[in-house]
Formats: sequence, C-alpha cells, structure tokens
Amino acid sequence: MAKPPVVELHQIRHALKVAAVTGQSPVRDVALLLLLYGTGLTPNEAATLLISDYLEANGAVRVQSTVRAEIAFNGKARPLIWASSKIRQAIDDYLAYRLAARQGVTTTPSAYRGLDAYASLFRASDGEPFTFTRRVTGSGAVSYSCETLTEIVRRLHQQAGIEGGNASAARRTFAVRLHRDGRSLKLIQQLLGVSSLSAVKNLIQGDPVHLSSIVSGVI
Repeated sequence: MAKPPVVELHQIRHALKVAAVTGQSPVRDVALLLLLYGTGLTPNEAATLLISDYLEANGAVRVQSTVRAEIAFNGKARPLIWASSKIRQAIDDYLAYRLAARQGVTTTPSAYRGLDAYASLFRASDGEPFTFTRRVTGSGAVSYSCETLTEIVRRLHQQAGIEGGNASAARRTFAVRLHRDGRSLKLIQQLLGVSSLSAVKNLIQGDPVHLSSIVSGVI
C-alpha cells in the first residue's frame, strides 16, 4: 500500500486559507487542520477529545496534557502538548464561537470558559458531538470509526487541491517535520504512540525533501 503524501508547509498554509472561507464551520475546520498537522492525532482521537483535555478549570490551556488511554488508538496514554501558539489561537477562536453559539455550555461561566468540561472539544457542523460507525469483522471483533470527521478532513484537502491529502497524510507529515527538525525517532514514537521505532522509520522514509537534497548533490 502506498504511503500517504508528505504535505509541505506552503500547501498547509493554502489549505488553511481555503478552509477559512469555505464550508459550514470554517472556524472549526481551521482549528481541526492545525490540530492534526500539529499533534499527529488520528480522526477518532480528535473526535473524542474533551474540553478538559485542552483547558484547566480556570480556563487556562493545559500545555502538557495527555491523549487518554481510553481514546488513544492503541489503548495507551501518550503526551499531548499544546505548545503551539497557532494551534491554541485557532482552538480558542473555535471555543469562543462555540460559547457564542451556546454549543455545550454550562451554567457555571467561571469554569472551563463556560463550556462543559466533559463535552467534546470538536463538534459536527450542527453543533452535536461526532458520531461513530460500528463495524463487526468476520471474527466478531468490533471497531468504531468517526467517518464524518475523516470525510471532513479529506474534503478540506481536496478543496485545497492537495492530492491524496487526508488525516493519514497529516499524521505522516507531523512525523516527517519532526524528523527534519532533528528530533529523535524515540521522541517521534512517543508523540505518535506507534508500537516501534521501525514503524517510525517507515513513516519518515521517502521524505521528498530529503530525497531532493540527495539528488541535488549528484552533479
């Protein structure tokens, strides 16, 4: 199976500009794109984040948070770092919109910026939590997937003209950009929650920028 593409920074910026002026929930979509490219979360994980995964009770951002084991794709908790000012600003703008639209608010405006701590951080365009599709394999194993959010992310890439762009591309791009910045494979493994260093190597192999730099020095 072919790997998802590595999406370059200028493409991400273009996708953000397009997302900001299209669709039913542009403020949410901008925040969602930045979230995926800045954290490497999967669609299921993004759909099940809670307000309390992002905010402290006093309304401050939880800079050092956690992808809780119960929502992690592999059932194992891992670090979730809200260090990017761009991601925080985009999510803050979205939460301000949520508050104004009365989506998931509480009667205690002094806590969690007036939002329900146990409400989902991201919601569907109608203001309701994302729904999950249940599947049963031939062996009887049950799985759930947030197809609505997955399709939103695919559409955001398509309308920006990014061929093959989707949540998997965002996740691989997150890994590749960390590697380009000189981060260790062990750190990338920890942030992505993948099972082995070989899985990390598989993600970053074939980095188009790395390949072009090699070829440029041939002659």
